[in-house]
Amino acid sequence: MTAQRIATTFDRLVSPLAIFLAVYFAAFTALNRLHAPADQPHLIACISVSLATAVVIVAWEKGRWRLGLAAPPGRIARELLGGAALAALLIGAVDLVIIAATPLRHGPGEGFPWREIAVLFLPAAIHEELLFRGYPFQKLRAWNRGVALFGGALLFSAVHAGNAAVTPIALLNIFIAGVILGLAYERHLRLWFPIGLHFAWNVLSGPVLGHEVSGYRLPQSILGVEGEGAAWIAGGDFGIEGSLVMTFAECAAAGWLVFTNRISSSSRGVGGSEYHSSPDRGPGVF
Repeated sequence: MTAQRIATTFDRLVSPLAIFLAVYFAAFTALNRLHAPADQPHLIACISVSLATAVVIVAWEKGRWRLGLAAPPGRIARELLGGAALAALLIGAVDLVIIAATPLRHGPGEGFPWREIAVLFLPAAIHEELLFRGYPFQKLRAWNRGVALFGGALLFSAVHAGNAAVTPIALLNIFIAGVILGLAYERHLRLWFPIGLHFAWNVLSGPVLGHEVSGYRLPQSILGVEGEGAAWIAGGDFGIEGSLVMTFAECAAAGWLVFTNRISSSSRGVGGSEYHSSPDRGPGVF
């Protein structure tokens, strides 16, 4: 690589990502020092990543980067519901197999955890999608799709490595989930489908079915889980995401998204060009 190409890559890729990360971590640190509630780190992170996204798009991209949020309300609703439907199919199928193959059984829970939905699950889904499928992912994808898709999934898995009761199977599953969410973004080149998928995935796993969510045990859920099963099937204390059943289900979902994304792209008459392109740039930030 020539010195000129290195300088161009640094200017077009490294510099804006460095600005994004600097603003993100500075905002997160500042908000924590302002004595923000200690039990709401995902809310703080959501604010921080939103600020970093706005700053880098306005300051570096001059407002000409379509992040994938602007869309008619009906389209937003369809994509959110589409993501939620895919999550329901995946989580529901895996849960049924685990219940059938192990002594685990569902019983009545203690209710729906509304507070956790508001301060944990919703801001976590928005935060992680803006961070891992938002501007940094899209910027990397414009440079190299494979690095964005698989490198982003690897980072997504790595940030969960410190979670309680994490296992190698759980980290593999989170990596595959990162790939799925990247493909979910590519389906419409918008963030609503992956946000719906991510949010519904977590809510169905924990608040509805009563499993741990990436090692986090909820204080209450609609259904509870009773009994024990082999950790490699049931997921252990990490939850349903630690199950080998989930591995196979995720691989099937990733394959389905690859196949249907290509069909959708071809049906729009753009061949592979849009499927591999960077986000359209226009006058709007979002």
